[in-house]
Amino acid sequence: MDNISHHYSHDTVLLTETVAAVIGEKALNAGLPKKSGNYVDATFGRGGHSRLLLEYLGADARLLVFDKDPEAIAVANALAKDDKRVIVVHDSFANLTACLQAHGIEQVDGMMADLGVSSPQLDDGSRGFSFMRDGAIDMRMDTSRGQSVGQWLETVDEETLANVLYEFGEERHSRRIARAIKAMDSYTSTLELAETIKVAHPKWQQGKHPATQSFQAMRIFINHELGDIDSFLEQSLSILAPYGQLAVISFHSLEDRRIKQFLQRHSRGQYPEDENAPMPPVRPRYFSKPKRIAPSKEEVAANKRSRSAWLRVAMRTDTPYNDDID
Repeated sequence: MDNISHHYSHDTVLLTETVAAVIGEKALNAGLPKKSGNYVDATFGRGGHSRLLLEYLGADARLLVFDKDPEAIAVANALAKDDKRVIVVHDSFANLTACLQAHGIEQVDGMMADLGVSSPQLDDGSRGFSFMRDGAIDMRMDTSRGQSVGQWLETVDEETLANVLYEFGEERHSRRIARAIKAMDSYTSTLELAETIKVAHPKWQQGKHPATQSFQAMRIFINHELGDIDSFLEQSLSILAPYGQLAVISFHSLEDRRIKQFLQRHSRGQYPEDENAPMPPVRPRYFSKPKRIAPSKEEVAANKRSRSAWLRVAMRTDTPYNDDID
């Protein structure tokens, strides 16, 4: 297992904070009683969060681990071979409900997700995620299916490309960059693509590569990342058992904004779709007041990739929301 999981190093972000949130404990210590029930790691990666969580789960607990990436699934399968509590699912967390039902599970007691691209994916130039290492322009989380970014660039029109760069990368110069990309002779090298974007970009933030937002946009688009997040969050309403914990780590504003708004909306109670309709005095509240946790200064100093991370946590509850008392 080690030769698979450590081929590219990966420092798990907000490790103890996330696992503590999932099991509902303010701090982790060796004296905690083991937890029973069903749990989900929606983005296994290299298994950092899962391995720590397993230390606090009893022999009768089950941990379902999801990932799109075949390399991550290989690591997960090795873990499952050693630990029978682990169930491996090679699929997107957007298909959470159906995958759980296939294993006879209707609800779970805790879920965690670490969104975005992982360090091993970035560090492996052949995956195409990095603008600092040369490789094919792929960027697929699941390399066993779907269209690569390079293939998509061959056929996409300039206007659609510009819209993708703007919507999913918040790139202000999207039209100028799209024009330059579509003028390229071929789409086979990530470094050539990054250089094309750099030359076309009139101004970028100091200390930030000019291709950062464009690469992010194309990656998010080709992997349907935001739609998958929305689907995952909506399914959590029925999948989480009462008092079940949800913990989600995000790394940029497009992700974090969705999580924040979802948890705020469902922790305040449900409003009628018609804004002119009378407001019922008691409405269902699906989550407790959410919390936002940042990495410690020590973690940021040790792992610079953690500096943009936010962990949002909330507990599933069916407590009514009453305007008169809240």
